[in-house]
Amino acid sequence: MSTSDVTKDGVQGQREGRDALIGQGSRKGERRRRRGERAMVPKAEFTSYYGKPVLNAPVWQAADIAGYFFLGGLAGAGSVLAAGAELTGRPAAARALKISSLAAIAGSAAALVHDLGRPARFFNMLRVIKPTSPMSMGSWLLAAYGPAAGAAAVLDVTGLFKPLGRAATAGAAALGPAVAAYTAVLAADTAVPAWHEGYRELPLVFVGSAAAAASGMALLASPVAETAPMRSAAVFGAGLELAASKLMERRLGMVAEPYRQGKGGTLIRAAEILSVAGAAGGALLGGRSRVAAAVSGAALLAGSACTRFGVFHAGMQSAQDPKYTVVPQRERANARDTAKTEGA
Repeated sequence: MSTSDVTKDGVQGQREGRDALIGQGSRKGERRRRRGERAMVPKAEFTSYYGKPVLNAPVWQAADIAGYFFLGGLAGAGSVLAAGAELTGRPAAARALKISSLAAIAGSAAALVHDLGRPARFFNMLRVIKPTSPMSMGSWLLAAYGPAAGAAAVLDVTGLFKPLGRAATAGAAALGPAVAAYTAVLAADTAVPAWHEGYRELPLVFVGSAAAAASGMALLASPVAETAPMRSAAVFGAGLELAASKLMERRLGMVAEPYRQGKGGTLIRAAEILSVAGAAGGALLGGRSRVAAAVSGAALLAGSACTRFGVFHAGMQSAQDPKYTVVPQRERANARDTAKTEGA
């Protein structure tokens, strides 16, 4: 056993690294460090918790969940545009949008059920109504919207029960904005940093993306003479999506890195290019050329899909790197300590 003795020449036999670190782990020590004293040890860097990840990433598959996001947005916004087209005397555009909304919501529900594993799990979510749960409310929203969108499309195509068809169209349009936006609320309700931290802007990103997608479908499937309002909606949707995305990235700071890097960043950049090109092409050339309208519509649809898949992959990337979970928590804790110190 090593010992140390105090002599006139100092401490003899002292073991290195055995000095007590005054103030470590205490608020008093934190205040001293804020006044300029140098910390004796570096701050801990968290990479795992007893060998396990700090955050368990979702087991969702991109084709299922990102497809569910995209198709749900296309359906909801399409119903809103279909109602507007019907009210303004654009029957071909209204019919095309009703049919596409029915196909999209059917595909969205199929993707959700495939991710859940079996249909019974979806119906089990309808056993209760929980207003504080986005999943519970979203399930009921889909259960109400799906039949309305289906009735609107079928009755329009067959020409039967026109008053009932108009009522179904209005009902689907009333639920459409919620269908387009609720998946953003669902994602932000998770612990995934890139989604959770973006809870303010992510619904606006999804709504803008949905409006651009539905407008693109109208440009792709409707006569040029009936697409003037859809071209305006495309510009609005693409502008809202781009503005909300940039605002979210600026506010998130470091947590926005997955939206700029890796697979998520690549898809987000592709979405920006396609959405801007589609909206500009539709506005400038979509009213003159059927080909230009179709190409612009396809670009808008592709841009919206890239946005949803980009957001999905950015979230998964942020869940896999512990710094996106730990660093914001540490910054918030330090800010609270500073506020308490200044208020004391």
